[in-house]
Amino acid sequence: MAADGNLMATIRWQIMKQVEILADKTALIQQALELVLEKLHAAITARGIATLALSGGSTPKPLYEALAQQDLPWDKLHIFWGDERYVPPTHPDSNEGMARQAWLNHVPIPASHIHPMPTDASDPAVAAERYEHDIRQFFQVPPGRFPSLDVILLGMGDDGHTASLFPHTAALQVQDRLITVGNKDGQPRLTFTVPLINQARCVVFIVAGASKQPALAQIFAPTADAMMYPSRLIDPQGELWWLLDREAGQVLG
Repeated sequence: MAADGNLMATIRWQIMKQVEILADKTALIQQALELVLEKLHAAITARGIATLALSGGSTPKPLYEALAQQDLPWDKLHIFWGDERYVPPTHPDSNEGMARQAWLNHVPIPASHIHPMPTDASDPAVAAERYEHDIRQFFQVPPGRFPSLDVILLGMGDDGHTASLFPHTAALQVQDRLITVGNKDGQPRLTFTVPLINQARCVVFIVAGASKQPALAQIFAPTADAMMYPSRLIDPQGELWWLLDREAGQVLG
């Protein structure tokens, strides 16, 4: 039965994901912009607000810069982060800092609608608990249940990790928390857990560059080790989009 269940999960993943390979990074960012705007407007129409979790790294920065030029109902948008390096927001490696400089500092979004991951506790586990508490309060969900964010943006590293869910780390196994502590080369990070990501209404991977091809080949293979390639674990109850530039996507044929 377990083998049959794994097979069915693999088949479902292959069917439910939507893949688009764009000509170059410019086209990739434009498609990501159009998709994100569509989902945000749909969420606001359906529920009165839209919730969006951001990713870090260099790939989404031009997307954030493009969002800064949009005329959105900023008072209906709430921003979260899917992961964060454990550094102050003023640090050059901060995902929060990058998003603020590229986008959030340039639009009239209420300060209370920006929900960054805290990185000021001496123990990252304490900060993870605090962010989990804040998310549960915002969404009004009790322990044991997972809220549904409207859109979660994700990147993917050359090693197949996403958010701060790195290969063969303890964070991959966490099933009863919204937020946990990830680890990269001994450096702690805060991260959404797999079940929180998988509760989203829409997950969008934005992936660019030829260096991603080996990991993508494994992630899209009929079978592979998800503990080695954590992006395989992302199988949301809502939509799953993979937006790739041509350099990354050519491995998929």
